[in-house]
Amino acid sequence: MDRLHQLQVFVAVAEAGGFARAGARLRLSPPAVTRAIAALEGRVGARLFNRTTRTVRPTEAGLRFLEPARRVLADLETAEREAAGEGAAPAGHLTLTASVTFGRWALAPVVRAFLGLHPGVTASLVLVDRVVNLVEEGVDVAVRIGQLPDSDLVARKVGEIRRVLVASPAYLRAHGAPSSPARLRAHAVIAFTGLHAGREWRFVDGGRQVAVPVAPRLVVNDALAALDAAEAGDGITLALSYMVAERIAAGRLVPVLGRFAPPPVPVQLVHPHARLVAPKVRAFVDFAAPRLAAAIAALPPIPERSPRSPRRPDRATRA
Repeated sequence: MDRLHQLQVFVAVAEAGGFARAGARLRLSPPAVTRAIAALEGRVGARLFNRTTRTVRPTEAGLRFLEPARRVLADLETAEREAAGEGAAPAGHLTLTASVTFGRWALAPVVRAFLGLHPGVTASLVLVDRVVNLVEEGVDVAVRIGQLPDSDLVARKVGEIRRVLVASPAYLRAHGAPSSPARLRAHAVIAFTGLHAGREWRFVDGGRQVAVPVAPRLVVNDALAALDAAEAGDGITLALSYMVAERIAAGRLVPVLGRFAPPPVPVQLVHPHARLVAPKVRAFVDFAAPRLAAAIAALPPIPERSPRSPRRPDRATRA
């Protein structure tokens, strides 16, 4: 069996964490993947994976072998591109992902502009409010908002986004504005699961972070639905600044507890494996990064409170 093919299968299994997923990625049957790994293990004289009914993980020998295998594949790809005289014209299909609201607001226009400049590229834009596994789901580039866990993803920071609590003027006239994060317990809260899956919201009080438990009256998995409910006067919700900038500017929503806002969160473009970056991926990241950075930088500052927001103390909305 071809040694290069065996290396490709080995790296795919290690990255995908399974024989079937690697087979789907390489368009190979599971038996073909198994044969390739068995042949490679026989040639190197070591077991490369620990297999259970639920997981497939590299052994110590497999981990030692993984990075050199990636380097071989990367060097071969680079040599092929140089031999082919591959220039600045990227080609092929790009799969991109972001959260729904950020994708609509910022990423989709950038993708359309990129396609307009590169007729040899096609794209799929997957907008979902969950963390996508880039390797398992075949995604080339993702926008991630928030701190990244340790991973082998390559990240390019394009800006920072503030988190902000908002309510409608009508709600604040009826119930008052919370005077501190702890007073949220006395208010109707609308939760967007894509931003906070748990039932604690974090704030900064006197330079230290505090966690405040909340009991939402309404929980939704769509940011616009949460904001529409807040605008209708149903309660207070937590959002990211790009989601609410227009509504705040128009006076339809009012920021609350602004002086307790936590630090902004980073926005990053991420893609797998620096040494295996395809030209279409490199070209898109180089094109998208400054444009996304400009869109984020152009967001208007969020005031700590509206000059017309109620100043009287809040009162409980529930017993």
